[in-house]
Amino acid sequence: MDTKRKDLVVCVRGRRRPVGPRALGAVCAVAATGALLAGCGSGTGKSVSGAPDSPEVASPAAATSPGGSPNTSPGRNLTKDQSESKELFAKTKADHAQVLTAAAGAVPHTEPVSTELKGGGAGNPVWETVMAAADGTAHTVRVDAVTGRAGKPVAEQQKAEDRKALAKRLRDATVTAPTAARTAMAKKKGDVAAIELENTDHGKPVWKVDVVSTSDWKKTTFDVDAKENKILQEHTDQD
Repeated sequence: MDTKRKDLVVCVRGRRRPVGPRALGAVCAVAATGALLAGCGSGTGKSVSGAPDSPEVASPAAATSPGGSPNTSPGRNLTKDQSESKELFAKTKADHAQVLTAAAGAVPHTEPVSTELKGGGAGNPVWETVMAAADGTAHTVRVDAVTGRAGKPVAEQQKAEDRKALAKRLRDATVTAPTAARTAMAKKKGDVAAIELENTDHGKPVWKVDVVSTSDWKKTTFDVDAKENKILQEHTDQD
């Protein structure tokens, strides 16, 4: 009921019903005979005029999914990050597996450390990929996300201790990047947007795998044990 209205409200069967100016005179007349007081709250199921109450019409509720959250049409109510992901994958033809193969061909005798799908400015989107040799020497390779062609490798500027730490991480990781990606995708349907080999706070190697759902464009990050190929934890971005 509009809170700005100041019409008199009469109680009928415990409900509040607004009474307009025309009905106000009739109400007063009935009240004078005492009938109004007898009928108000008496539960007779009749209105002041004696006519049956008109059925109440429920206001339409928003459609909800089986989980209880409101359904949204595809392409609507997307956050900035979700919209960017949707645009990137709409242009992308080469997936993470093709990209890792192309990068390995560009830098022989190396293993992938990370790859991430990024916008390519005015050109095609690219997979920015880092490959490393057994001694920890790393190169960055940009792979065209449409053609799948790898660009010229660029050597990373590394300190000796960083190179040594990367070499150890690669030795400790018995699970490959493609395997970790398949493990994450088995848990959530979607496309891989990024993979990166990191260490936990306890020094245990893990693959961070970002999977973007193509139904709502939300990103879920999985921590996959790089030794046992088990999912340690997962987190879905709501932004």
